[in-house]
Amino acid sequence: MIKNEGGKAELRRSFLAMRAGLTIADRQAAEAALARRALDLPELAEAETVAAYVSVGSEPGTRALLDALRERGVRVLLPVLLPDNDLDWGLYRGPDHLVRASRGLLEPDGERLGPSAVTSADAVLLPGLAVDGRGLRLGRGGGSYDRVLARLTVAGRTPARVVLLYDAEVVAEVPAEPHDQPVDAVVTPGGARRFR
Repeated sequence: MIKNEGGKAELRRSFLAMRAGLTIADRQAAEAALARRALDLPELAEAETVAAYVSVGSEPGTRALLDALRERGVRVLLPVLLPDNDLDWGLYRGPDHLVRASRGLLEPDGERLGPSAVTSADAVLLPGLAVDGRGLRLGRGGGSYDRVLARLTVAGRTPARVVLLYDAEVVAEVPAEPHDQPVDAVVTPGGARRFR
């Protein structure tokens, strides 16, 4: 197991630079392909509630997927960043009900459901910068989703954990910490891969 916060920071910079080099057309094509691939994943196709997030900037696009899930009648939860970097949750009611919040994030404008609302999810979509062959995810470093995964563990809940990435972000190995938990699957524009 690689344990090196400096290595994580360097990798984060590298992946963010790669994303910054993508054209708008590249990002739009990837978003459409991600939505198609993700909707075919049984973990999402059979879910009644999905905890997701709204992509921003050059992140792999989630908006087409969010709308498709909502159209299927799936209850979609979106995160609301709290001052301590923990996440509260709200319902996705469509693109007209998103507001720009701290750090440029888009959040739902409705009622807050509380941090434990995520425990009702059948699947959790996790943002990330990379995932390795063990299913270990490299996040942005804020720890918000580490808290989400810990909350699910404490509640005895095991929803499918899926990370959405670009094809080049599936790598041989990422630096890991003892608390890191693997995801169940990664979806990229090129396809899906399960880890267990």
